[in-house]
Amino acid sequence: MIYADSAATSLHKPPQVAQAVYDAVLHLGNSGRGGNSPSLDSARTIFSCRQKLSRLFEGEGPEQVVFSSNATESLNIALKGLFQPGDHILTTELEHNSVLRPLYELEHQGVLLTILPCRNHGTLDPADGAAALRPNTKALVCTHASNVTGNVNPLSALGDFCHTHGLLFLVDAAQTAGIFPLSMRRDQIHVLAFTGHKSLLGPQGIGGLCLKKGLSIRPLKTGGTGVHSFQRSHPDSLPTALEAGTLNAPGIAGLSAGLDYLFETGMDLLRAREQALLRAFYERVAPLPGITLYGDFSGWDRAPILSLNVRDLPSSLVADQLQERFGIAVRAGAHCAPLVHRRFGTVEQGMVRFSFSWGNTLEEVEAIADALQTLLED
Repeated sequence: MIYADSAATSLHKPPQVAQAVYDAVLHLGNSGRGGNSPSLDSARTIFSCRQKLSRLFEGEGPEQVVFSSNATESLNIALKGLFQPGDHILTTELEHNSVLRPLYELEHQGVLLTILPCRNHGTLDPADGAAALRPNTKALVCTHASNVTGNVNPLSALGDFCHTHGLLFLVDAAQTAGIFPLSMRRDQIHVLAFTGHKSLLGPQGIGGLCLKKGLSIRPLKTGGTGVHSFQRSHPDSLPTALEAGTLNAPGIAGLSAGLDYLFETGMDLLRAREQALLRAFYERVAPLPGITLYGDFSGWDRAPILSLNVRDLPSSLVADQLQERFGIAVRAGAHCAPLVHRRFGTVEQGMVRFSFSWGNTLEEVEAIADALQTLLED
């Protein structure tokens, strides 16, 4: 099988990630629930991972890193914990449903929402936000890179925009954490949501938030924390305030091993490899008659994602043919990003998405392009 669906989850993991999960299942206890060695080992593993994530995102310390199950839960924690009826929030057409659906829920509860349009190729201009500002505008919530087109939003410019207008800046980094250098300080980010199972190379079921100091976020969940057990209210100090219940220590151990691999190998090296594969694929398929590409390909500083359609064929049919005839795994459909498809007019057809990782090869890219050419000739 040729796996080209890394935007959904990275299949090619460093072997030390699986080993770390295995060892954690066998040896780690419940962090914060005792003074025994397994419990303390778990606490040390979790704290070490917080340190690595704060370093990776240039955050404000390990206590500002909160673990969750994935980016979707992280975004729900932040959005439902920061805003209240009467607040006005800006977001964009490029968003995944992990942003849109919580915002729609908040809208029903009295939060005001403005969705900024993207340009024809699916890119965002920070200047478009100025006309949408209101006296009660509280935040801009946006993805760093589209999970459909791979185009990257200008975080520094968006951070400047938010700083100038006194807005909170919330970033969904699901597609870029582990590929692109992210700096909460440089880009003036208040909330960065990440997932562990994509380019951070960890297992599924682990994600989190990196938070700027001074934010007051109502917890999505309350319950046991291992501290202040006789207190009727949930503890309000981070990270405990947003981490009710037992943490996923095996997932965190695997994520920590993935981070070690990123630091040792070099994110820039991995990104360059993935972007080179994407460019080689683009150069093979773009000239093919009957292929429609979506997004802006004027530059190559982008996530390793390319979405296309083959003539007027349903994207699901193309994906099935690629799997059944050629053993190529891709994703078809709407990719949980409905507004992107409305922008490009692909609500009915969907798109076929190809997404690459460090584990792919140039030979695999050539094989995928050959398979598309064969489908066009049938």
